Amino acid sequence: MTDTEIWPEKFDGAVYGLTVVITSSFLFYVLGRIAHVLTPASACHSPWRWKNISVSLVHAVIVGTWACLSFYETPKMAEDMIKTYNNSAHTLISFSFGYFVYDMWDMLIYQRNRHSFELMGHHVVIFICFGIAIVTKLYIGYAVVALVIEINSIFLHIRQLLQICRYSKNNSAYRLNSLINLGTFVVCRITVMAWMSRWLLINKDLVPLIFYSIGSVGLAVMTVMNIILFYRLLQSDFIKKNESKKENSH
Repeated sequence: MTDTEIWPEKFDGAVYGLTVVITSSFLFYVLGRIAHVLTPASACHSPWRWKNISVSLVHAVIVGTWACLSFYETPKMAEDMIKTYNNSAHTLISFSFGYFVYDMWDMLIYQRNRHSFELMGHHVVIFICFGIAIVTKLYIGYAVVALVIEINSIFLHIRQLLQICRYSKNNSAYRLNSLINLGTFVVCRITVMAWMSRWLLINKDLVPLIFYSIGSVGLAVMTVMNIILFYRLLQSDFIKKNESKKENSH
């Protein structure tokens, strides 16, 4: 028996998924309003960034934890990344989609700059890939694997909040978070994305060409963005820091 492409036979995830997406977007909007009101004095010079990153941190904590629990609840989903799923995982993908809708709206309204447009490109990739999973209820497991990356985002966002509050890079809390951030970056971003690329290549005969193309392009875009981000983190928190220490010692 030869492997054949698995095409969706029905699209019964759309109504429920859309409901969760809309609800999630509204909840993150409310959370953004609350974060804005609770902006600390040390972050008053950059209130929008404080609000935006605080909301992103909440999303990362919820989604990163939820993704791990989804695989714990249904271990078979790790074996069959195409057809196997549970309602919790489907809800997770829709919930996360709603956050990205809110985040793109927030950037379009309040922060239209080069960095924001780079992030919007990432969001568009998410919309396409997660949208396919939500509507068809296929590739749910694959999408949940992608959300494991959010575990690293927790420490990435904490780093940004510490910077906004003007913590020194020599601060013990900042240094500890930088080390954890770099470690989880390697494990939860680089390793996970390499695994996703390998899975897509191995299972290309099961994935319709259009979905395979979308997945490949999406992974390529996110891989380039992550390589750039990893270089910036190394440069900012480790290389430049070591250089400044050497200069001060002379």
